[in-house]
Amino acid sequence: MKAKILSGSLLGLIFIWGCSSLEVGRDVQAGRNALQTGRPQDAVGYLSRAATQDPNYVLPFQLGENVLTYLGRAYYETGRDQEARATLEKALARNSNDHVARLYLGLTLLRSDDKARGEKEIQSALKGIKDTIDRLAADSLFGQYWDPGYQIRGDIQRAMGLRSDSPELVALAERIGKATDEEEGRVRRDQNRTLYSRAGDS
Repeated sequence: MKAKILSGSLLGLIFIWGCSSLEVGRDVQAGRNALQTGRPQDAVGYLSRAATQDPNYVLPFQLGENVLTYLGRAYYETGRDQEARATLEKALARNSNDHVARLYLGLTLLRSDDKARGEKEIQSALKGIKDTIDRLAADSLFGQYWDPGYQIRGDIQRAMGLRSDSPELVALAERIGKATDEEEGRVRRDQNRTLYSRAGDS
C-alpha cells in the first residue's frame, strides 16, 4: 500500500515538474519572439516569470544560451542597465562560454561608462561567437546552414577592429547579437526541412 502511495506521489511530482518545465519553455519562447519583434518590455515580463520558476533553464540550441541571457538582453534593450548587468553576470556564472550573454554584458558596461571592461567583454564575446559559428559551419552534415553568406562573421570581423569609443561598435555588436539569435532559429528550420525532405524521399 505504501509503495502504491509513494509511486502515485512520485508520478504526481513528475507530472507537475513536466508541466512547469513546459510553462517555462513557452515563456522563454514568447520572450524570444518579443525580442525579435522589437518588444523588449513584453520580453521582460515573459522572461522574468520564466527565470523565477527556473533560472537554470537552457534553451535546446547549440549556442548554449539560458533564460538569464535573454532576460539580461531584454533589460539591456529597455535601458535597465543595473538589472541587465546583474542578470548577465549570473548567466555567465552558470556558463562562462555563453558568448551572447558576454556580448550584452559588454554593451551594458559600455553604456555604464566602464569602457575598458566593456570593450574587453565585447571583443572576447565576438571571438567566441565567431569561433563557435566557424566550428558549426565546418560540420559535414549541417554546417552549410550556418551563416552561409558570412554576414554575421563579416560583421564580427569589422567590429573586432573597432575601439569602444567608436559609435559603430555598439550598433554592430547589437546587430550581431540579434542576428546570432535569429540564426539559431533559421538553422533549425532549414535542418528540419532537409530531414523531412529526406524522409519523404526514402
